[in-house]
Amino acid sequence: MDARTRAAVERLLRSEEPAARWRVRAEVLGEDEDASSMRSLRSEIRACPRVRTILDASRGARVYAKWKGPHWALLSLASLGYPPGDVELHPLRDAVLDHWLAPRYLKDQDIAPGSTARSGVPRVEGLSRRCGSQQGGALRAIVALGIDDGRAEIVAARLQQWQWPDGGWNCDARPTTTMSSVNETLLPMRGLHAYADVARDEAAAAAARRAAEVLLTRRVAWRRSSPEPIAPDVMKIHHPVYWHYDFLAGLVGLGELGLLADRRCDDALDHLESRRLPDGSWAADAKYWRKAETGSNVESVTWGPTSARDTNEWVTWAALQVLASAGRL
Repeated sequence: MDARTRAAVERLLRSEEPAARWRVRAEVLGEDEDASSMRSLRSEIRACPRVRTILDASRGARVYAKWKGPHWALLSLASLGYPPGDVELHPLRDAVLDHWLAPRYLKDQDIAPGSTARSGVPRVEGLSRRCGSQQGGALRAIVALGIDDGRAEIVAARLQQWQWPDGGWNCDARPTTTMSSVNETLLPMRGLHAYADVARDEAAAAAARRAAEVLLTRRVAWRRSSPEPIAPDVMKIHHPVYWHYDFLAGLVGLGELGLLADRRCDDALDHLESRRLPDGSWAADAKYWRKAETGSNVESVTWGPTSARDTNEWVTWAALQVLASAGRL
């Protein structure tokens, strides 16, 4: 570990946020998650002000309310390393699963181009038009938090039924849309992988690996047909990404599948290293959330500075995690 990396790690180890300390110890330094000190640290995460604020704001909110609803609360807790198996989360789990496993998501409906599905998931010219990030995000959160009540299997099965031939998902109902969306593919990939790992489900694991090809054939962040990025925003760093996509989020997801050694990740890894600040940390230079009393995209907590020059702890541990997984530290 070089001096810059050591400085960034030590900074996170001094963080006031127990989640930042736990993440760097578990995912960068490789400490045993079952060690008593690590279990104690996860208990700190459960009780910390950030987590309590997220939970308080989610109660009574619409399931998918951006970004305070139970759906997003569970995803945030999973990313923070919240301890698994907590019964306090069961009401949020039930709200989320009741929503995403409602009858209209459990059957498919073939529709003509330009028509609207009224009682099922629309399928246009053989392709299911479903926002896979929704069920995929719910699946990942519930599995990571250890609160599956048996319904994760149903979510995983539906995601596989909606998967497109190229490996991903897309909710664009236009018949001219025949390629998957990286935005709609990242969370299903992560969710199916997490579920497969716990359930030892080979079909789900294979589906996650097929989804990874959607990212890998684009070298994580670039168009397949040209040297241009998928979109300008994909080359920026955000935290959280929610249902969106950027190159760092793509690398995090591919790292979970153990695919960062694939040479198609090299350019994105190089880009991540090039974004490092002089002190060894990373910055978030854009965001999808805002802090306000009312409105859409309003967060109950803030996620660090958004500036090309200021260290963002959440981005820094994610970047270190990726580079550690890729063998670049």
